[in-house]
Amino acid sequence: MTIAALESLSFGLGRMAEAAASTGHRLCLLTGDRAVYRHELATLPADALDVVDVDTDDPEAVRRALAAVPALAGLINTTDTWSVPAADLAAELGLPGPDPEAVRLLRDKRRVREALHARGLSRSAAVAVVPGPEGADAVLRTVGLPAVLKDSAGTSSRDVWITHDEEALHRALAEAAGRTLKGALFAEGFLAGPLYSAETLSWEGTTRLLGVLSRQTSRAAVVREEAAAFPVALPDGEREGIEAWVGRVLEVAGHRRGFAHVEFILTADGPELVEVNRRIGGALVGEVLCRTLGTNVYTAMMDEALGRRPRLLDSPLEGRGPAYGFVLVYADRPGVLKGWHGLDELAAFPGSVEWYPVRVPGESLAQVGDQRGCTGMVLARAATAELAQHRAWSAAVRVRPVIADTA
Repeated sequence: MTIAALESLSFGLGRMAEAAASTGHRLCLLTGDRAVYRHELATLPADALDVVDVDTDDPEAVRRALAAVPALAGLINTTDTWSVPAADLAAELGLPGPDPEAVRLLRDKRRVREALHARGLSRSAAVAVVPGPEGADAVLRTVGLPAVLKDSAGTSSRDVWITHDEEALHRALAEAAGRTLKGALFAEGFLAGPLYSAETLSWEGTTRLLGVLSRQTSRAAVVREEAAAFPVALPDGEREGIEAWVGRVLEVAGHRRGFAHVEFILTADGPELVEVNRRIGGALVGEVLCRTLGTNVYTAMMDEALGRRPRLLDSPLEGRGPAYGFVLVYADRPGVLKGWHGLDELAAFPGSVEWYPVRVPGESLAQVGDQRGCTGMVLARAATAELAQHRAWSAAVRVRPVIADTA
């Protein structure tokens, strides 16, 4: 029997295929662009999974592709972009899956913020904003400054602006007016404090905190993720408090089963939500979860796809493996990637440093202000997340993408 994936995150296919096999199923990836998974597909055995090339933006084409999958038992999705189509298709085909309406709510960041604010779980309200100069008044009247502007259906930190003064607000609104947003622009209050993400697993209202990931973003007004480390060492009692808080947040947001990647700011008054993603964390988050927790966490994804309570909810997980940190390596300007200087130096650094390429030489990079400008990631391990992050950062600064001007 087969478990199909409607697209996926760039990393994790090998773990997913292994997890599917452990349940007696074969993994089949439906994708419109194999290049997204080039690193994983190049390192996996040719028979590790089936890959079906299909226009995943075309619902009818996806239906036909799924109809041809032998003994289809489940449908999974680990992306934000295809989460709603995957939920709709699972319901249509009578397969286990999340409530499509709950998925739609989670894909609308403004609606989630409003729901949490109404239940006292968010100090900030959310206000719809018209891109361009005319939107400034609504932000100043209802949210105030500093404020965050974002696309209600944005992904990969794209189209997010932090505005600390009116000049920055007008600049962000002007930029937003020139963008094609996936959803609609809205504003919310700026949260002061360090950024983290809670990596969780839920089943029918029960939520388990698998751990907390630290996150570093750029200092620019346009947010770009730079580095992360897992697991964060929390003071006694604080982990339990975050687990209880994130459980309430997910309940209000309607997320009742599966992984969630919940970004939050740990403010002086406790955790405050940034956003909820109903999936396992992106980049190398899934990989570090597997290594640190000492188990293939993707088996929980397969259990969910088959309509059964994930075994991971009840497994002992504490203290099984080392901590990990990873750093995203960005191009410093748009152009054509020719390669990297410094990869041959990584073996000299402590932490069993590994290189995960995201791009290949010859690719054009049109944007470097968000995750689209990431060319690869450096991963390192240590006894603590703090030390692992230091090791990863020290190695990553030696890797320099070589960029040529676009012809």
